[in-house]
Amino acid sequence: MAGGWARDGAVQDQIDSTVEAAVERARAGLPKGSSRRDCEECGEAIPEARRQAIPGVRMCVACQSEQDTKANRSAGYNRRGSKDSQLR
Repeated sequence: MAGGWARDGAVQDQIDSTVEAAVERARAGLPKGSSRRDCEECGEAIPEARRQAIPGVRMCVACQSEQDTKANRSAGYNRRGSKDSQLR
């Protein structure tokens, strides 16, 4: 049941849209193509097990972890401006 001027199901539509956007962002970040044998950042060899586990891998574990940490520093900002984010 929606309240006010919102139609029934509007909240669920917003939730679905948010989930779909997150899935698209995650898929866009996946490596594509063939795996590298050496890290594109530091030049160290990428172990065979990592190349087989993650097709299209471009970096060693250390460099990928550092990049993920940098990317997550800006995570958590809600650009949609939901009421929950406005209350914090």
